[in-house]
Parts: sequence; structure tokens; C-alpha cells
Amino acid sequence: MAPASVLLNSKQNIIKSQLQTSTVDIERVQLPEKTRNSRVLILGGTGRIGGSTAIALSNLCPDLRIVVAGRNREKGEAVVAKLGGNARFSQVDMNDEYSLQTALRDVDVVVHAAGPFQQAEKCSVLEAAINTKTAYVDISDDTNYAWRAKSFMTRALGANVPAIITGGLCPGLSTVMAAELVRSALRESDDQDKPESLRFSYYIPGTGGAGPTVLTSSFLLLGEEVVAYSNGEKIKLEPYSGKLNVDFEKGIGKRDVYLMNLPEVSSVYENLGVPTVSARFGTAPFFWNWGMQNLTKLLPSEFLRDRSKVGRLVELYGPLIGAFDGIVGEHISMRVDLECSSDRSKVAIFSHSKFPTAAGIATAAFALAILEGSTEPGVWFPDEVQGLAVEAREVFLKRASQGAFNFVMNRSQGRSKKSKGARSKNG
Repeated sequence: MAPASVLLNSKQNIIKSQLQTSTVDIERVQLPEKTRNSRVLILGGTGRIGGSTAIALSNLCPDLRIVVAGRNREKGEAVVAKLGGNARFSQVDMNDEYSLQTALRDVDVVVHAAGPFQQAEKCSVLEAAINTKTAYVDISDDTNYAWRAKSFMTRALGANVPAIITGGLCPGLSTVMAAELVRSALRESDDQDKPESLRFSYYIPGTGGAGPTVLTSSFLLLGEEVVAYSNGEKIKLEPYSGKLNVDFEKGIGKRDVYLMNLPEVSSVYENLGVPTVSARFGTAPFFWNWGMQNLTKLLPSEFLRDRSKVGRLVELYGPLIGAFDGIVGEHISMRVDLECSSDRSKVAIFSHSKFPTAAGIATAAFALAILEGSTEPGVWFPDEVQGLAVEAREVFLKRASQGAFNFVMNRSQGRSKKSKGARSKNG
């Protein structure tokens, strides 16, 4: 595959497209000749994130052949109707090995957007992709799942299959933002001034318009002990604890966020060598945060780790929570803070008015990076240079941030003397 291509900047290559309910400018991408007509299969393509990914890919690269895969033909054909003549629906049961392998025949890239990934016992789609020599991207947001997928490294290398795990929005785009903050800090520092602490903060009101899947993921994460790192030491903390008030700035302001067990924490610690790493999440209205905290206290962790029981909980409370989406909005805001051993710090911020739209664009950007040859064979996190080459990151960030109403990268800011060197056990 050829190196990452640059985005075309001419006005004639800018098109207006409808992603979910938000209209944004999308710059078309000129793929290398041999991958221009590639076939991309999107598992979970009938869902809100998968459907947004299909639409984003179709708008970014109209020559791509998009296969929307799922179990519901009516929903699938409704998505296909938005994509034009190069799209079709494929009825796939991802729990059936034969159905999966058949769907992946003659496919160049498979995007696994059929969450939730929490408590999944197998990496069936990744395994099928390796068996059929199909490039792979998933939007997994679960630590155990991500590291289980990582164990397929040798098989992926042997099959010459490039695979990106946690390649969505958060984690995904947020992880690349973190990698670029660290790279910039190292480039500017001397041997005595090293990255010391990195914190992910996420804010999504209600369900963010992503519906029951993201709600199910959030509830399942409440049953997981939080893994964080403090001064090189792995620590375990209570879920939805360690409240911080974080400023997401333009259009969002200050919001409370709480510790969650997310895969980008261990990825950044292992791959970027930052000794103190944590991730936090918050929602709105404020009483949903109160409710999340109380679920961890009132319900045993065994209940919150049971997908069927959590599914019934989502059926009960999902409509109520979703009803507030129209009031609190469907936006997403992410902030990554990096502090160095001196008083230097850097920040990256991303905010978008539509969470499903933003997730679809970011996921599509990862799929395009693979088609452009920016991913080596193997199973990689987004912060690994084999997963997304350093020279491809600038193009990726520009592409993945399209439609954002606030996007900040590598902004330097000083740390107060009070915070310099201060580290708590809750990150």
C-alpha cells in the first residue's frame, strides 16, 4: 500500500453531507489507485455509530463499495438507501462462524462496530478477519477485550493482516491526540524533562444520541474495577469515583468527570511510557452522575458484569435517559491533559455537536488510514506507530476532526506551583 495521501484542499472536492441530523463539510479523500474501489464491510452498520461510519466513508470516498452488515434487513436497507449505488446490505450473524467467514470473503476491510464489547468472551470478528486475510478496525472500549485482541498479534503477523483495535472516537481519536501530545513534549524537552502525567476526560450528556449500546457499555463499565497508573505503579480504584471538575472550554464549560476503566489508560502507559495515567467520564443532567455513582453502591459488581441483567436495566431506564437527549443535547467533548516533570503542560480538546456523527467520522478515518498503507500487519492500538504511522497522524487528525466546533492540539500552558509534582492515588 502507498503512504498516507494528503487531503485534497480544492473547493470542488468539498461536499455537503448529512450525517445523522448534523450537516458538516466533508473533504473527499483521494485513495491510492489500487485501494480506491475497496470493499469495506461494517458490522453493526444498522446501529447509530456503525451507520454513521458507513455514511462518513461513503461521503469521504464515494468510490468505496460499502457493505452494511447486520441481522435486521429492514434497518440495513434503510442505511443503504442513504449511501448511493455503491452500497448493499449483508445479513450477518456474528455469533455464527460460517456466517462471519462468508461475509468477509472478498472484503478488503472490516469495521467492527457491533458493541457492546464489555464481557465479550471471544474476538470472533478479529479471528475471522485473520482467517480470511481481511484488514480490521474495531471501536472497542473495553480493556479486557482490547488486550485479548492484542493476543492475536502473532497470527495477524503470520497472515499479513493489519488490525487497529480501539479505533473509534473515545478511545481512538482521543488516543492519537494523547500520542501527539507526548511526541510533541518529547521533541521539545531535554533528557531531564519528561512526560509525567496524562489524563483523559470525556463528557457525553444523556446517551449522546447513540442509544442503548453506549448506555449498556457505561453500565457494564460500572462493574469493572478501575485500572490507573500512579508514578509507574498500577493501582485499582472504585468505578465512578475520583471526581474532578474539568474545563472543556468553548460551548461546554466545566463539567464533573469520574474514574472509569478504559483501555487507552493501559495502552498509553505501556506504549508511550507515561508513568501516571487515568481516564474519567461524566454525563448530564447532573443527577445521572449521581445515579451512576449509586448503581455502583446499590448493585453488586456481579450484577453489573452480567450482560443480560444490564440489558434489562437498559430496557427499563434507557427510554427515560434517552428522552433527555433532546434537552441536554447529543454532543461529545474530550480533553487530554499532559504534564511534564518541569512546569510545562500541554492540552488537546475536541468537541462536536453530534456524538454518533463524530464517532462515525473518526472510525472512517482509521479505516482510510489502513487503505492508505499507514498500518503495518499486526494488532495495534492507535498510539502505536505501527497502528498509525507518525507521518500519517497530521492527516488523520485533520480528517477525524471534521465537523468539530472546537479542536485544539498541543496547546502549551503552565502549571501552578501548587500542582507541580503533586500526584494523588486516584490519578
